[in-house]
Amino acid sequence: MDEEYRSLTDRLADEARAAGETPAFQHLLAAEDEGELARVLVQRERPLWAREMAAFRLGCAGDRRAFETLVLLLNHRDPERCVCAAHALARLGDPRTPRAAAALATNALRTAYALHPVRLLTALRAPESVPALMATLERLLAPGDPHWRVALACVEGLGRLGDERARPLLEAALPHPRLAGAAREALGRLRAD
Repeated sequence: MDEEYRSLTDRLADEARAAGETPAFQHLLAAEDEGELARVLVQRERPLWAREMAAFRLGCAGDRRAFETLVLLLNHRDPERCVCAAHALARLGDPRTPRAAAALATNALRTAYALHPVRLLTALRAPESVPALMATLERLLAPGDPHWRVALACVEGLGRLGDERARPLLEAALPHPRLAGAAREALGRLRAD
């Protein structure tokens, strides 16, 4: 059992216990039939913890029926749900994942929730990754923008991806105190590649 799965089950066990649904949680945790897990995603009135558990398990198993639920969770206001969704989406192998992550990362109305889509794009190393990270970072370099953590993730991601197209934006990030160190490191990676 990997660390993300352990963290997920601990958190969801607490949620199920608080709702008086521990037996349902135990049943879902032990379920081995992917069809049963997939039905949880579409059944009416299933609690969020159950949908998240089913989507995570299906996603990690490569079952594309989890895609839509995982994308919704990637854009959730709860960062722990986003982390688990990104983990499962990275393992899912669905070709729609990079496009969905790019749409979430570049949505100016959802910038506060873009950290995990940005990190997922970096991990995926897809054709959509660099353009989406650049578009997001460019917007976040505006004076006074409060989303510096998302900007930092973009800078770090662009450094890891090592694409020369990012050089002007990484240079523009140098004067920003919270981004300067990561921007210097990213530019160093571009020179090294």
